[in-house]
Amino acid sequence: MTLAPNTSSLVSNGVTARVEEGQAGRSVLKVIATPFRAVPRSLSITLGFMVWIAVIGGWFALTYSGAVKEMFLPRPESVLSTTISMALDGSLWEHVFASVQVVLIGFVLSSIVAVPLGLTMGTYRIVQAVLEPLVNFIRYLPVTSFVPLFILWIGIGIEQRVAVIVFGVFFQQLVMIADSARSVQRDLVNAAYTLGTKRGDTVFHIVFPATLPSVLDVLRVTMGWAWTYLVVAELVAARSGLGYISLKAMRGFQVDVIFMAIAMIGILGLCTDQLFRGIRRLVAPWAN
Repeated sequence: MTLAPNTSSLVSNGVTARVEEGQAGRSVLKVIATPFRAVPRSLSITLGFMVWIAVIGGWFALTYSGAVKEMFLPRPESVLSTTISMALDGSLWEHVFASVQVVLIGFVLSSIVAVPLGLTMGTYRIVQAVLEPLVNFIRYLPVTSFVPLFILWIGIGIEQRVAVIVFGVFFQQLVMIADSARSVQRDLVNAAYTLGTKRGDTVFHIVFPATLPSVLDVLRVTMGWAWTYLVVAELVAARSGLGYISLKAMRGFQVDVIFMAIAMIGILGLCTDQLFRGIRRLVAPWAN
């Protein structure tokens, strides 16, 4: 039996389409299953949206089904309504500004000291021998346990809140930046000496440029930690800030306000994360 030309063509096209679909499916699976393989940007964005849709959908399901009482988990539209209301009357921006001010001041003060000291600590073994035992001890101490001491030593102003951020971030930055400095290739340092670089210029003329991408990554990660310490900094003796309104809302069982404050901290954290990623791409394009 001989198939008509049109029928034969349709069969051929159908087989080809199925083969291409199978190859496409295997290609996607190969991308997902291969360690360290880059994921196409379109796939990455799609997966990210799918996760958010699943989370928000689950949130709606839990609240509208009655599985969780609204006093424990507010409805999404309640949180959105609270956010819009506070944004329109200006109170939200007042608290956001107060929190951003605390985080930025604390983070900048910490980084100004931690970057050069961490590079020096990672470059010179004698500095490492002096500082490492103390730094490794302090960085495991809980930040919350020092809040009462900071209030006694500094008072209840913005200085106390800044001190919490500095204490929570500084020692972590110091250790991570020192590790980055220790990873610099020795051959690079020796080559610089051969070309006439003085030993006293090692840190800023050799180590710092070589570790710049890693240092920026450390700053980006620790900036995220600074946002997590914000609530601790503002829980005591604060009169404004996202952490402060969270505590105030807890006393009044205003769960929608608490969720709004948490979401704002997350959004601010994502913004600073993207800012550091952009700076890294700009000043260290060779590392991308």
